[in-house]
Amino acid sequence: MLLTYDQVVHDYELPATEGKRGDPRWPAFARRHGFEIEHPVQWEVEALEPDELRRLVLAAVDPYIDRQALAQQTARQEEQRRALASFVRGWGAAGGTSS
Repeated sequence: MLLTYDQVVHDYELPATEGKRGDPRWPAFARRHGFEIEHPVQWEVEALEPDELRRLVLAAVDPYIDRQALAQQTARQEEQRRALASFVRGWGAAGGTSS
């Protein structure tokens, strides 16, 4: 997951750490945002609060969710859950005694 520069610096004020010197994208990013090319920096998305990170991920994928397919899959999982629970209940009742 990526955050925009504004999210990292302004919205969440995430701390910068030393970046990867070999990153070929760094020079263009540094020029665009006024950083020193010789001193790459990076920000870790894991520094966000877990609830906020979850919210951002869900907001990013939400437009791509096929609601009909999700509803069908959820119903299928519920059917499987019920069938498994029934099987487990029957297994315990059928155990009986062994000789």
